[in-house]
Amino acid sequence: MNKNYYAVLMAGGVGSRFWPISTTDYPKQFHDMLGTGETLIQKTFQRLNKFVPTENILILTNERYNDLVLEQLPMVSQEQVVLEPAMRNTAPCILYAALKIQKMNPNGVMIVAPSDHWIEDEVAFAKDVTACFDKCEKEKVLCTLGIKPTFPNTGFGYIEFDKSDENQIKKVNQFREKPDYSTAKEFLVQGNFLWNAGIFMWSVKTIVDAFKEYQSTQFNLFHDGLSCLNTSEEKDFIAENYPKAENISIDYAILEKSDAIFVLEATFDWNDLGTWGSLFDKLNKDNMGNAVVNAQLSAEDATGNMIRTPKDKIVVVDGLKDYIIVDKEEVLLIYPKAKEQDIKKVLNSVKENFGDKYA
Repeated sequence: MNKNYYAVLMAGGVGSRFWPISTTDYPKQFHDMLGTGETLIQKTFQRLNKFVPTENILILTNERYNDLVLEQLPMVSQEQVVLEPAMRNTAPCILYAALKIQKMNPNGVMIVAPSDHWIEDEVAFAKDVTACFDKCEKEKVLCTLGIKPTFPNTGFGYIEFDKSDENQIKKVNQFREKPDYSTAKEFLVQGNFLWNAGIFMWSVKTIVDAFKEYQSTQFNLFHDGLSCLNTSEEKDFIAENYPKAENISIDYAILEKSDAIFVLEATFDWNDLGTWGSLFDKLNKDNMGNAVVNAQLSAEDATGNMIRTPKDKIVVVDGLKDYIIVDKEEVLLIYPKAKEQDIKKVLNSVKENFGDKYA
């Protein structure tokens, strides 16, 4: 394996749209959402570990999830778990991780990848990432993977690339915000738009230099503690200074400002597993079109349902179509798939009426 290859596995999110399984104390990346026997973070680690050395994979997460990470990934050391003492979006944590890697290996190239995505063809994934790594080692560029749209999705941001660029890895014209339906349809017609999967590759030098140029205040905040990073003094420095960092995404902080962004259209199937509906789409279905995780289902006139329960629980459903049915200890959710975007509102209502212990 190439010792210059590094990965930053982003594992700090809460995944509230997967409530009641995903909660603040135990979010979705630490659950076996697909019923495969492995959690999402375990599957993501293994995917990256096919081409990135074990010791070069950093897990970036919130302090409260430190023990969960070490429990589920026993092959990593405490030093590989990079803890955020405060929620500050993606830019500060990426800069923090990049500076740590640069101090370890100035020649490092890194991938930033979410811990909760579904990718089936892991060989194609590795090939795409290493193709971007090659470009990042030779040129001062920032690369991302884009997903070819299969329908006019309004839930994703889009990447517009240069139509005239005949290279495999194409120049990005601009990042586009989540569009309305008519705009999304127009994107598909134009043919040079990809979904933004939030997977990025660059050399540590290029991304650190980009922060220095476009986010000087943020850069100085972390760079002032460079001597502390990867030492026993790091924790105290981060505890004091990380909360001072601006709450800003990598997209706004760097990608929308730089003119050296390139995109490779992914050659693998991808799903961000952001909702129960997206999980339903990727799971195998029974002969009535129901997706079942863990449960033993007896169904009559029941189609298109997403059903998840504790292991081997018997579920009897009659006359229900296109519903989410999730049974978890003290909470039972029975909710229309068509309204899944409202689950966050339901969660807030549950907090108000029954307290935070269920959230």
